Amino acid sequence: MKKYVMVFLKTGSETGLSKAKSDSLFGGHMANINRLADSGKLVLAGPFFKNDKYRGIFILNAASIDEGKQLVGTDPAIAARLLDAEYLLWYGSAALGETLEIHKQIEKKSH
Repeated sequence: MKKYVMVFLKTGSETGLSKAKSDSLFGGHMANINRLADSGKLVLAGPFFKNDKYRGIFILNAASIDEGKQLVGTDPAIAARLLDAEYLLWYGSAALGETLEIHKQIEKKSH
């Protein structure tokens, strides 16, 4: 078992952005997800189905809420308040980090 930081992404307070600006921020959001995954800091990420509040989830390979906030703070959609984040410490399987390598192997086969 291992400590992680679970991050719930919520609809942010910034609602007046143009579609072009919003699309650009979400492009940066996806690039940041890939960067964090490549560095081994993002173990799992994904969107929720449509609901009134929650947009997605991250599970970070981080030992503290402060470290989690530093990692998520590099996300342009978070910085622009298009998304807000709620942080919780979570204790889960140490094997969870292996999903990144498994994903890479499956992804290679699907292309």
